[in-house]
Amino acid sequence: MLLRLARKSSRVLAIIAFLAAVPGQSGALAADKLTVLYSARVLSQSMPWIAQEAGLFKKYDLDLQLVYVAAGAPAYAALISGDVEVELAGASGFVRAIAQGNTELAFIAGVKNVLTHSILAKPEFKKIEDLRGKKIGVTRIGSNPHYFAIQALRHFGLEAKDVTFLQTGGAPETFAALVSGSIDAAVLTAPTDAQAIATGFHYVVYGPDLRIPYAATSFVSRRAVIAKRPQVLARFLRAMAEAAMILHTDREFTYRVLGKQLRLDDRKILDAAYNSEIKVLEPRLVIKAEALQAILEEIAPVEPRAKKITPQALIDARFLDEMEKDGFFGQLWRGKR
Repeated sequence: MLLRLARKSSRVLAIIAFLAAVPGQSGALAADKLTVLYSARVLSQSMPWIAQEAGLFKKYDLDLQLVYVAAGAPAYAALISGDVEVELAGASGFVRAIAQGNTELAFIAGVKNVLTHSILAKPEFKKIEDLRGKKIGVTRIGSNPHYFAIQALRHFGLEAKDVTFLQTGGAPETFAALVSGSIDAAVLTAPTDAQAIATGFHYVVYGPDLRIPYAATSFVSRRAVIAKRPQVLARFLRAMAEAAMILHTDREFTYRVLGKQLRLDDRKILDAAYNSEIKVLEPRLVIKAEALQAILEEIAPVEPRAKKITPQALIDARFLDEMEKDGFFGQLWRGKR
């Protein structure tokens, strides 16, 4: 019920306020509360689900309130306004806010530094040129799927003006619009693209082959939160690091979590999604400078201040550095791969 309600941006702040007001279990040493937002129901944002299922938040003494808000302006606003403390999302909206003068935002970890979306359509559309003048579904204008579609069009000699983009709200909604025929093509990523293939659609553009650099999935917080709650954030990212290890090394556990969260139990779809996506997910949560640089270059034509910003200035890697220096990552991955 919480996830369904949170999709409506007008109710997001009320839900978060309600969660914050609910008292936790009584005890002498209460777990630290932390409110985290995730913005897409996809494999690359599954680590909080995995951590919950594996008991990692309890292990790290965290009372985590996990909220879903579909990628776009409402999701970005929730972190910028201070209503959530950490967000798992694409980086574009945050980079734009920083370029416009918001000095509070900082990228603290990464999950995916390239885009792995694809464009799928009915069999009659053989190649991307066949989509000229057609309707392409994306979650939101300005979202990762929208950016990927623009880059893919340019790669094949087309421009955004050659198609019509329709906003759907989320990946499941995009898939539903494709199936219903209200759009001609859809920009999807794992595992929804595999669902579309199983339903009779095909890849017009298979995105992973393009290897487009982009901070597609990152953990973002505010510098005030980092300064005030460093121990809490450090424990949260250790939980995420363990969840990443499970994601990369325990396929069966990951499938159980995905099946529960996405109501998806088709093994072929799960295999296709996992095999295509896992190769580009960061096992040690690295966020790459070139992935942020791609976004700075994207927004520079309309936000000239982006030209003066270096990607390093956007990153606060203290928690990742600490996990490397104290041997946490080494211990975590010893004998795993």
